[in-house]
Amino acid sequence: MLTGRKYRLDFTPEQGEFAERIGGACRSVWNTALEQRRIYRWRGGWIGYHDQARQVAEAKDDFPWLAEVPGHCLQQALIDLDQACAKHGTWKVRWKSKVADPPSFRFPEGGKITVERLNRRWARVKLPKLGWVRFRVTRPLGGKVKNATVSQDGGHWYISFLVEDGLASPERHAAPGSAVGIDRGVVKVVTRSDGRFHHRVFARDREVEHAKKLQRDFARTMKGSARRRKAAARVADMVRRVRRRREDFAAKAAHALATGFEVVVFEALKTKNMTAGVEPRPDPEQPGAFLPNGAAAKAGLNRSILDKGWYRIELATRSRARYTGTCVITVNPAYTSQTCNVCKVVDRKSRESQAVFRCTSCKHTEHADVNAAKNILTAGRAEFAQPRPGVRAGVRRPRNRVGRKANRQATAASGLAGIPRL
Repeated sequence: MLTGRKYRLDFTPEQGEFAERIGGACRSVWNTALEQRRIYRWRGGWIGYHDQARQVAEAKDDFPWLAEVPGHCLQQALIDLDQACAKHGTWKVRWKSKVADPPSFRFPEGGKITVERLNRRWARVKLPKLGWVRFRVTRPLGGKVKNATVSQDGGHWYISFLVEDGLASPERHAAPGSAVGIDRGVVKVVTRSDGRFHHRVFARDREVEHAKKLQRDFARTMKGSARRRKAAARVADMVRRVRRRREDFAAKAAHALATGFEVVVFEALKTKNMTAGVEPRPDPEQPGAFLPNGAAAKAGLNRSILDKGWYRIELATRSRARYTGTCVITVNPAYTSQTCNVCKVVDRKSRESQAVFRCTSCKHTEHADVNAAKNILTAGRAEFAQPRPGVRAGVRRPRNRVGRKANRQATAASGLAGIPRL
């Protein structure tokens, strides 16, 4: 299987400056190619990766800063753009900003990447045109390198290896027949159908107040000033610490779920749609005023949902499930929090509060999140028992259900004058 390994690089000052130039060149190629694609679409044509890659090779004669960076990194930027446009559409792919998007570039050919172990703590990797670069060994590489991505996070550079570890998903789970339903919430991050909770506070109250102060300090600075860059770095450092805690919690929760259960059932939550903002409605009687529509409360709920990292937990569980043979299923979340798991009566009045569920029909009382998790598990068992065409029920191997990637071929358009070239 393919897995990732991320390490912190130890660039020399010269290598760091050259890495920033490579990232800048990849960002420029991305933005120019995206503009070119949009103009082609606006005029009713189409241009694909192969034409744009040929134009990049021709542009190296006129722009020396393109010729000095590794050509495979520029080609990989065009490949990533082509995949993003095929998946999301040309008009929904966004530009890359020098401020908002840290430098990042990929070396797609693993055969040109050499890794050597120096001692217990350090190793080095040879990258095209960057030469030998040391990195801190925090875990074994454990396989053959397929590609490497260099990125900047804060004041440090990191390298991520895509490694083929040679492992295969087991035929059977270590605990056959075990299943669990997962309810994700804003008070308790993960609630299991067996009554256990996985929860962690990612930002303490003092840190939240300190983050607000850093945001105010940043808002008072002048655009383009050195003081503004320092204030932005302090805000980014605070956000980075919270993000790493969230990633650590998701990895630990995913490990506990994947190793303990053969079937893990999640709700099919559309987090992006759930966290959409509420548009203010103007008051027709008072020009310039707006009617109360709960926008402030909705904004607070959106922040709570995004802070818990619901999608990250599901994604980490799917990744870990490859090594345990766990089947990860998503079910329709409709009425799971209003249905009694004993008598199956649906009544919104049964949900007395965030934590209390008391059925109005059979008077069954339970923690509301545990009741919802049991309903999710029931729906997941019913879906897991359904046989696929050509496979007998009860004998199919559990597997992850992953959506198919779009694979559309693009044909180059010709005869369009005035199109900017790369």
